[in-house]
Amino acid sequence: MSLKAFHLVFIILSILFSLVFGIWAVVNYGSSGKTAELVLGIISLAGTVGMSIYLFFFLKKFKHVSYL
Repeated sequence: MSLKAFHLVFIILSILFSLVFGIWAVVNYGSSGKTAELVLGIISLAGTVGMSIYLFFFLKKFKHVSYL
């Protein structure tokens, strides 16, 4: 596995984990009412957007590098 492939897998997993945690925190805020959970959820979802933008530019920059 090349460094590009590892980086791609790592970014995608980070996006998915951040998205799931953000959704969980926001939904859990609805039942508990704790402001900290809402803040963590919003930060996590903003991180998901940021990592998605990073993934786009990463793929654009390294499109000529092989996955092997």
